[in-house]
Amino acid sequence: MFKEEKVLNNEEGRIKTSITKIEPNKIFTRGYSQDDLIANISFSKMVYLLLKGELPSEKESKMFNHALISFCDHGVTPPSTQTSRLIASSGSPLNVALSGGLLSFGKKHAGAIEDSMKLFQEIIDNNKSKFSSISYNFDINDFSINNANINDIINNTPNEDNISNDLNIIINELAKMIVKEYLDNNRKIPGFGHRYHKKDPRGAKLMSLAKEKNFLGVHIKLALAIEKELFDKKGICINVDGANAAILSDMGFSSTLGFGIFMIGRIPGIIAHINEEVNEEEEFRKFCDIEDVSFHGNVDKSINTD
Repeated sequence: MFKEEKVLNNEEGRIKTSITKIEPNKIFTRGYSQDDLIANISFSKMVYLLLKGELPSEKESKMFNHALISFCDHGVTPPSTQTSRLIASSGSPLNVALSGGLLSFGKKHAGAIEDSMKLFQEIIDNNKSKFSSISYNFDINDFSINNANINDIINNTPNEDNISNDLNIIINELAKMIVKEYLDNNRKIPGFGHRYHKKDPRGAKLMSLAKEKNFLGVHIKLALAIEKELFDKKGICINVDGANAAILSDMGFSSTLGFGIFMIGRIPGIIAHINEEVNEEEEFRKFCDIEDVSFHGNVDKSINTD
């Protein structure tokens, strides 16, 4: 007890954090009492607060919630879900089966969102000089570019319609450049195309909601422009990773958080699959039958005992 109080009262402790402060009978997260947070905000807002250190605007809150829901599940098709169900069928506890699923995520499975965020953000960051020509203090992540009030951008700037038109011209040029570069080198653009869906319904819906809610920052504009160019040339549409990469980038999230946000959205779905496997399927589910195995090794070796 003495050691616990010493740590709680020591302002120069060995571990520094700005996320949550613990006091006797009190908990503060990102400056807010958890009493207030529990009573007044949604889970998605809490996640946003934890990761960003600030509460989202109403528009950001709705789009972030849409993003988390879009990650929730993709049936039994992903390797992570299959892994979790297989582990669960062996009698392992839920946390072990869930861990197995999470460990299945990698470059080829769920890694596209981070790659897509990095691509979008690098394109914008590397071309800031082009955007600076639009106005003197134009914030490329400012959603007010799409609204009627010119004062939300800056005084003494060009007409807002001209700003928006100039922005779209630059975005379209960048989209054409990136699509040409990837296609010329026979490379897949992360965040576009899907192994099952010709048009990923999740990506399409997210972009539709972004337009509907006028949540069109520069990264979403870029994603939509790339999709148009890519669809015209190859018939390829944006997928859930690309759509969310653009949305999260416009919210100011680092690409290094993309993978984590995806996992926050996907974990409930994996738990549901584990629960279904345990309660509705036979134990010790087999990955395949012996008839499915094609052996290509050698069976005529022997140990020389001489």
